[in-house]
Amino acid sequence: MAIVLTVTSKGQITLRKDVLAHLGVRPGDKLELDLLADRRMQVRPKRGTSIAAVFGMLAKPRASLSVEEMNEIAASGWAGKE
Repeated sequence: MAIVLTVTSKGQITLRKDVLAHLGVRPGDKLELDLLADRRMQVRPKRGTSIAAVFGMLAKPRASLSVEEMNEIAASGWAGKE
């Protein structure tokens, strides 16, 4: 099945919803395009880590502190004891 797309004066094309659904992409996802021989191209979704998966990746687990321990740390910082 051939799908015909129109190129705008800015050199842009719009992929229809059914094409995006076929590729399994949603708004914000990225596509990879390979230029092939004979003026052809191949489009596929770019797979990678989504931004949602990155949250918390760099955070290191910390031990829980009591209110008293937090007050001691804050007091020593204000007193210049760090």
